[in-house]
Amino acid sequence: MTILDKIVAHKKIEVAARKEILTVADLQSRPLFDKEPVSAKSWIGSPTKSGIIAEFKRQSPSKGLINGTAKVSDVAEGYFKAGASAMSVLTDQEFFGGTVDDLLAARSVSPVPIIRKDFIVDEYQIIEAKSIGADFILLIASCLTPAESKKYAAVARNLGMQVLLEVHNEEELNAHVDPCMDLIGVNNRNLKTFEVSIETSKALADKIPNEFVKVSESGISNIENIKELKTYGYKGFLIGENFMKTENPAKAAIDFIGQL
Repeated sequence: MTILDKIVAHKKIEVAARKEILTVADLQSRPLFDKEPVSAKSWIGSPTKSGIIAEFKRQSPSKGLINGTAKVSDVAEGYFKAGASAMSVLTDQEFFGGTVDDLLAARSVSPVPIIRKDFIVDEYQIIEAKSIGADFILLIASCLTPAESKKYAAVARNLGMQVLLEVHNEEELNAHVDPCMDLIGVNNRNLKTFEVSIETSKALADKIPNEFVKVSESGISNIENIKELKTYGYKGFLIGENFMKTENPAKAAIDFIGQL
């Protein structure tokens, strides 16, 4: 069983437990459920913005503890001031140390589009994402069947949210891509070996239809990476550990984006 298999198995148990505590009706009654989502596609795809999706992540299965002291509201405010085009907030607690409260805290101080970064395995999580102020969600092709990813994308679209589909290879892209999705992210990290290479993004660049905003994820640690990937049509760049591994993630983002 891979780490991804373990995460998905645990996530299904976790979601079933949450359903017992909060019903869909409870989620729909939250004030943020009626908030109009900000367009991630517009912000990330705009030539006048940085394209940086700055992430808040405390830990990961591959790296262990990354940052156990940073306050999410401070980081979120700093990312916005730095010029990030969007923010990614991990809400998985078991493996990444995040919670839905982290996204709520980020939402309270930042106007940029915020993605709920989690392992979506149930429609309930999408409704929950809307109820905590997320503007778009992540659908990971490796965790879902093509039918599931397309179904969940339609649910998000009906709620006014956008979708970032994450793929690792051409097979996943061809099987999962759908008109209800808005951004296609290529994860440069092999989820089986955890090796990282931006060559993955380069190889898939011309396979992604032009109507989707192209996003490169993982392994982006310098300005040269971004400049090179832009020549392949990428407009979005998900950066997490590069900022979070520092003592002051907000300052790291300001310094990095300032160079762009």
